[in-house]
Amino acid sequence: MSFLLSLSRVIDRITERIGQGLYWLILVTVLISAANAVVRKAFNYSSNSYLEMQWYLFSTVFLCAAGYTLLRNEHVRIDVISGKLSPRARAWIDILGTLFFLLPMAVLIGWLGWPVFVDSYVRGEVSSNAGGLIIWPARLLVPVGFLLLAVQGISELIKRVAFLMGLIPDPGEKLVVKTAEEELAEDILRARGEESLAAEIAAQAAKPDGEKR
Repeated sequence: MSFLLSLSRVIDRITERIGQGLYWLILVTVLISAANAVVRKAFNYSSNSYLEMQWYLFSTVFLCAAGYTLLRNEHVRIDVISGKLSPRARAWIDILGTLFFLLPMAVLIGWLGWPVFVDSYVRGEVSSNAGGLIIWPARLLVPVGFLLLAVQGISELIKRVAFLMGLIPDPGEKLVVKTAEEELAEDILRARGEESLAAEIAAQAAKPDGEKR
């Protein structure tokens, strides 16, 4: 089991790096979208290549971040029942769901998507829109995205089994990470509280002995 846990940690690190890289891709997508809108409104000029580049990038983020989202346990769940169960029961649900739904679905879609990409690449498929982009990179995103999801699913499966064996903490528990804004707000409130306390102490010290509490 130690080997499998080591494999799981390697997969998690790779998935984490991919996810961090996709953060920057989101920024690139926003900049291209904003530039396209400004050019279209200001200069009455547009190109299908710019529009298609936007959905290429969006598709890349959506498909390739599926594994990263699974790592962070942020996929949508119906917790009406499972939320009331014990951590071990939820782990069993995750194991069965991964084995019988997630992995078969990811493998099947990736397997079906691969020949579509190969055919597009061999034919040199290009967008039917004037000035459009080549199509095969977008076709490749489907098998790659679901491959990343399947690999991360294997890592999650290993962690659930290890949890049931008492080797690691509950991997299904979401880690609440505070945003930079929340941390700044807490720092401001803490600083204000310290200033208020210092002012009160100074005021008490300045009073005559008979008036001090």
